[in-house]
Amino acid sequence: MKITQQSQKALVLAYMQAGNTITPIEALNKFGCFRLSDVIFRLRQSGHEIIKHDEPNTHNSGYHARYELIEEMQA
Repeated sequence: MKITQQSQKALVLAYMQAGNTITPIEALNKFGCFRLSDVIFRLRQSGHEIIKHDEPNTHNSGYHARYELIEEMQA
């Protein structure tokens, strides 16, 4: 089954709306998404507030991104 850009966007959004954060390797393993940064860009363009945390890698030097959806309070 081929996953389209729109379905990757929907899958990542649903995953994050469930209270999960996500890294690029998690997106690849769970949804076959090679370009999480592009999905995050498109979600932000759609009005979702998403912040990026830089996390240190556990097995080597450097950092990777972890994205978190910030839910806006409903009035």
